[in-house]
Formats: sequence, structure tokens, C-alpha cells
Amino acid sequence: MLIRPKEGILDPQGQAVERALPALGFEGVESVHVGRLVELEVADPSRLGEMCEQLLANPLVEDYEVELEDGAAR
Repeated sequence: MLIRPKEGILDPQGQAVERALPALGFEGVESVHVGRLVELEVADPSRLGEMCEQLLANPLVEDYEVELEDGAAR
């Protein structure tokens, strides 16, 4: 699962990275967002969305994307 802030939600980590990169000589970087990756091995992948909604992501301020091992996104 890839979990990241929703569009329009403040992302202090992303803002800090966005400011730091030019200071380190990396120009042309815009709109940095920092999220997190959660890897799970589960018996029933049909319940992954439920897991995100109830525990792994905060649906009020975060979006999530579930990607199965075979590469199919959900």
C-alpha cells in the first residue's frame, strides 16, 4: 500500500524536502510529497481496503493505493 497526504492537505515533510533539495544543489524540484509504503502478506487481499480504512491510513487526510504482488493496482 502506498499512503500519502490527500491533495490540499499540508505535508510538512514534503515541504521540508522541497526546500532542502535546492539548498543541496538540486534545482527544478517542485511539489514534493512524502508518504509511506506498507507491505503486507495476507491470506485475503480483498480485505486490504478495509485494513486501510480502519487502521493503516487516515481516510480524512490520506489517500491510499493498494498494489497486489502481481502488479495489479486496486
